[in-house]
Amino acid sequence: MQNKFTSKAKHLDFILLDLICVLMSMYLAINIRNSGWAIINRISEGYVKVDVDNLIIIVVLMHLAIVLFTENYSGITRRGKAKELKAVIEHNFELLAGTFLILFFAKNEVQYSRLLILIFAGLNVVFMYIARTTRKIFLFRKSSSPKGKTMMLIVGDYEKVVRIVAKLKSMKFRTFWIKGVVIIDRDMTGDKIEGIDVVSDLDGMFEYVKSNVIDEVFLDYSGKDVKAVIDRFIAMGTVVHVCMNDILENVPKSTVNRFDEYMVVTATVNFMTKKQIIIKRLMDLCFAIPGVIVTGILCIILGPIIYFTSPGPIFFKQTRVGRNGRTFKIYKFRSMYMDAEERKKELMEKNKMSGLMFKMDDDPRITPIGKFIRKTSLDEFPQFINILKGDMSLVGTRPPTWDEYTQYEQHHKSRLAIKPGLTGMWQVSGRSEITDFEEVVRLDNEYIRNFCLSLDVKIILKTVVTVLKRKGSV
Repeated sequence: MQNKFTSKAKHLDFILLDLICVLMSMYLAINIRNSGWAIINRISEGYVKVDVDNLIIIVVLMHLAIVLFTENYSGITRRGKAKELKAVIEHNFELLAGTFLILFFAKNEVQYSRLLILIFAGLNVVFMYIARTTRKIFLFRKSSSPKGKTMMLIVGDYEKVVRIVAKLKSMKFRTFWIKGVVIIDRDMTGDKIEGIDVVSDLDGMFEYVKSNVIDEVFLDYSGKDVKAVIDRFIAMGTVVHVCMNDILENVPKSTVNRFDEYMVVTATVNFMTKKQIIIKRLMDLCFAIPGVIVTGILCIILGPIIYFTSPGPIFFKQTRVGRNGRTFKIYKFRSMYMDAEERKKELMEKNKMSGLMFKMDDDPRITPIGKFIRKTSLDEFPQFINILKGDMSLVGTRPPTWDEYTQYEQHHKSRLAIKPGLTGMWQVSGRSEITDFEEVVRLDNEYIRNFCLSLDVKIILKTVVTVLKRKGSV
């Protein structure tokens, strides 16, 4: 698996093009905003108001932050026109949201025209989309020629080679050229596969590499002598790509690691870089600290009401199961009567969830104030304490109770591969309407497998909208 910075360096051309588009869009938006539609005259005069210089800096830094801390450029050369437009719109939505957020916390939002920023975003979508698609057209034309490319030899059994050649040839933008193929399990020298020459069999392939320009070998071979084959190619100075699909089939994320003298391929349902872990934790703290303060204020307001409605503790504490089976105490404002857990057994037949979760309409265990704080999601605020402690994250999966966890089947545990969250994929996907636990597991796994920081931001924004609309809160 490629290092994230290596992946970004590979798309440096697109990153630089986007940065030019950002600067061009901002200066053009400034001229449109400051002087109506008399753009040409103002640009020719070099007219830019001094008081927007800081805004330009903020927008550029925000754009660079999106470049560094999200995976927006991942697979950019494989995206079609419709997907590229969607990606450009998402990029600019994040850029807008981040810019407004910085201006809000800097108390400077009133100094800048919202119209100016919206004009900038509209222009940037157009310029960025045109620049990216034009660059891809150029790359596509360039990729149809072997000039300047690394020469690759594909080695493997016949059926595997047929699939590999078809797949690699379908790549729109390739930095390599398939020079030939070697069939190991039969002699097909002189034949063609997908228009590519079969240049040798197993016995003659080393001599072929010695006598021809071959920079890299794509090897899909699992014979007993595979190590000897790899060693001989390396001894000839040839780069070897060892295909691990047979071993890692259906494994979504994998990377190469070293444990002392042992080189291993690490496979996992999700993969977070150290950089992503640090940024995710910083995001958690940025929300958790204000959240704990708000929890303290709510405690003063709601505490007496909760107590007088149903005498007992203000906070509800319960053992929940977190990352990979770790247990912790979760905190909530108490919204149920004190005997709620005992009465749950009597109400199980009214459970509308299919699977290992409990939910029912008009739950009689909920107090009058409990209905209100659940509807408004105020009962969740004490979980910011869990986030501050590191038991939970802002975005993750719902932590099950111990009783639920003990009934899990093996595949259910995959949803515990990350820290549980205050909000998550299934919470913003209409949680009141979802009645099948397997659907909850599917959504949680979808989040884990597709994790990126930009997805966290989208879920947070959707959560705010969901809470404000009071949708799916009970």
